[in-house]
Amino acid sequence: MGRAFEYRKAAKMKRWGAMSRIFPRLGKSITAAAKEGSSDPDLNPKLRTAILNAKAENMPKDNIEAAIKRATAKDIADMKEVNYEGKGPHGALIFVECLSDNTTRTVANIKNHFKKGNGEMLNNGSLEFMFSRKAVFEFEKTEDMDLEELELELIDAGLEEIEEEDGIVLVTADYTDFGSLAHAFDELKIELKTATLKRFANTPIELNEEQIADIANLIERIENDEDVQAVYTNFS
Repeated sequence: MGRAFEYRKAAKMKRWGAMSRIFPRLGKSITAAAKEGSSDPDLNPKLRTAILNAKAENMPKDNIEAAIKRATAKDIADMKEVNYEGKGPHGALIFVECLSDNTTRTVANIKNHFKKGNGEMLNNGSLEFMFSRKAVFEFEKTEDMDLEELELELIDAGLEEIEEEDGIVLVTADYTDFGSLAHAFDELKIELKTATLKRFANTPIELNEEQIADIANLIERIENDEDVQAVYTNFS
């Protein structure tokens, strides 16, 4: 079983207790995408992807529409994508992706989270080589779908790996091929469940339950920050 499926299973385990965090994050992504481009999903691929991922998390339609509408508000600030890196106990490396309208506030908060969680922030770029950024697409396998033929059709668009389990297909590729693969799925009329960019540890480490408990507080602190969009670590 590949890393993409490992990610999906881990994400589902966390999902139920995280709705209060997930919906605001998704809404923020939708607002940022709509403000950056058109508020019409048909004319804005980034917004279309943000809405797709929101629907995959069962975000209500009213919430999605409200997030798009916020992009046109006069007092809405521009948001910037920023990353922060750090380490925790037991060799745990932590990569944090944020979406912020005030990076001065965000970096101060993230630094404080690391400090209070017995961790330490690192210089930006310190962990880039420790993680691989991948485009990850998920969709349902239909009865007439031949995965071998599909793989051949998607190779030119950048496909690296295709897996199927319990009727769900996951396609992974380098992050630079996100756009070409998204276009290929549109051309093939394949309806995606999710389309995201994820980071995978190049050399995962094994930690026992006690060690994981030592850094759980740190990761929870970071994940609860309003500017944080995603947190990645290097342990299984």
